[in-house]
Amino acid sequence: MLTRGNLLKNIENLLISQGFKTSDIYDQGSFDIVARKDLVILLLKTFLNIDSINEHNSHEMKQLSNIFLASPIIIGEKSRNGLLEDGVIYERYDIPTISFNTLKNMILYNEHPEILADRGGYFVKIDGNIIKQYRDEYSLSLKDLANLAHVSRATMYKYENGIVRANAETAMILEEILNTKITVDIDLLKQPKQEDIEFSNDVNDLSKLGYGVLSTNKSPFDAVAKMKSSSKDTPLITNVEKNRNEKTLKRMAIPLKDLSMITTSEPVFIINNDKIKESIGTVPVIKSWELKEFDNSKELLKIIKERKEN
Repeated sequence: MLTRGNLLKNIENLLISQGFKTSDIYDQGSFDIVARKDLVILLLKTFLNIDSINEHNSHEMKQLSNIFLASPIIIGEKSRNGLLEDGVIYERYDIPTISFNTLKNMILYNEHPEILADRGGYFVKIDGNIIKQYRDEYSLSLKDLANLAHVSRATMYKYENGIVRANAETAMILEEILNTKITVDIDLLKQPKQEDIEFSNDVNDLSKLGYGVLSTNKSPFDAVAKMKSSSKDTPLITNVEKNRNEKTLKRMAIPLKDLSMITTSEPVFIINNDKIKESIGTVPVIKSWELKEFDNSKELLKIIKERKEN
């Protein structure tokens, strides 16, 4: 019987076998595992039943994906309607959701799904340029082709101009008429379109240096900070002052370092405790009073670099 732990291990083994660097598994948060290969970063969450995910965790997962320039994907086994079909994308809170075999085909064979499950059935995106080329070649009007496909002229116009998706049955009819593939594969490994990040409105010492700060509740770190003026600057992943003892902080340093290596972010502790030295493990420590004295982010990053090297 498949367990969630088995599913996670299968995913990890698959990614490692194909050259991905993977983080440790964090199965109690808004994501389970982060993986990277070249410029592709994946933020993955698993559920045996994909209806188990909640909106709050999904929102945090999407926000972190935007900061890390990663592709968020949920991988599951079934929904309330039954087993997930291979080659089909389901969505939960706007996050692509697929079966393990679909992920496997993407990673191993570069076979990307083209069918999206939605209310009312299965849908595909049609390459409107192919339809237009066919009509031009055979001197067909929109209405002529619409009649052959048993849809309205208005619907055919929307297909040709990429305004709506087609149901899978109509796409099959059109492919028989045109004798060519017209559906568009959906590359879930490709970085999705950037969305606005909902940074905290609180004015703090990091925000005064130009950072937007995203506090997290279901992640192995307390917050992520990213320069608002540039999407290319390295983000900071940080644990902040919460009166934790040094033993706890040393334990928390492990996922900070692990995730920073995969996401190419800077790990840092921001704490008040003067007894703690300039680093915990290999993670730099910035004292809260020091943070107040920096005039800009370059000064902060310089100190982080020095303490990391030491």
